[in-house]
Amino acid sequence: MGRRILVTGLATYWGGRLAQALEADPDVDVIIGLDTRRPTVALERTEYVRSDENYSILSRIVRATGIDTIAHTFLVVDSTQMSSRTMHEINVIGTMNLLAAASAAGSTVRTVAVKSSAHVYGSSPKDPYWFRETDRRVNSARTKVERSLLEVEGYVRDFARDNPHVSLALLRCSNVIGPDLATPITKALTLPVVPKVAGFDPRLQLIHEDDVVAAIMFALEHRLAGIYNVAADGMIPWSEVCAIAGRHGLPLPPVATALTTEILRRLGIIDLPPELLQVLTYGRGLDNRRLKEAGFSYRYTTAGAVEAFMEAVRLRSTIGDRDTGYRYEDDVEQFFRHSPSVNRGVRP
Repeated sequence: MGRRILVTGLATYWGGRLAQALEADPDVDVIIGLDTRRPTVALERTEYVRSDENYSILSRIVRATGIDTIAHTFLVVDSTQMSSRTMHEINVIGTMNLLAAASAAGSTVRTVAVKSSAHVYGSSPKDPYWFRETDRRVNSARTKVERSLLEVEGYVRDFARDNPHVSLALLRCSNVIGPDLATPITKALTLPVVPKVAGFDPRLQLIHEDDVVAAIMFALEHRLAGIYNVAADGMIPWSEVCAIAGRHGLPLPPVATALTTEILRRLGIIDLPPELLQVLTYGRGLDNRRLKEAGFSYRYTTAGAVEAFMEAVRLRSTIGDRDTGYRYEDDVEQFFRHSPSVNRGVRP
């Protein structure tokens, strides 16, 4: 019998991308996706289940379906997306309920992968050149995103210690870039002028969106256990990132930078979350050797990820965005899943 996998955050970018990748894996028999909203990408085999933000229904689903693998893709890593209370509900309470379901008596779960963020390391002038998985952040957490992610990781460590029969991989991803993903960095690089902090040219380490999906798939397939940095090879200065993007910099004052970015946000120019502002001041690098030693290969370097992103942006500006969007309709999805007329070798 093939694997039976549950994906959290099915309507998010990462949940949808991962579900599509899992559908292409013949060794996966069952894919169930949880979210408060319907999927935003076309899915053929994935079953969507509506849930609240903290996944209170997850234990029932695990018991009823015999789920053996959970991919937790929905941790909020951008503080501009929602209030602190909502973020706490999703990140902390949601993860607590997920781990409770995985560790309940009689649970069939044996593999868990949690997509986290390099924001747990923070960014400061005292940081090491490369953060290893065993390193702790130099300064205390400053933003609500960092605090919630650190709290999540505390529960993850407790779960791993108390449930040695479950392979749990915690993936700390560096800042992501890609043609289909909207993040503060990708939005900044498409502006006529790109924000930078005057007097600073930080070293950045980015990762392409495709490599993040591949890393999650690798962790699930190989049942990795432990903490892994997920970051492309190489670091380049922010000025070089801007040069690859063909953009000029908009200097922000090194003093009262947060106030300046708040004014820019209110003017509708750009919304820079404080955790990214720290990175654009001091930079951050992750030691990615552990995941590579486990057998994973990155497709893109940091510079290659930026180049691929800008190539897609230029192509889109030339021919336009032909993606008309996807609207989930239950009766249509049931037709594609169950109708004998559908050719199972061809994705709708």
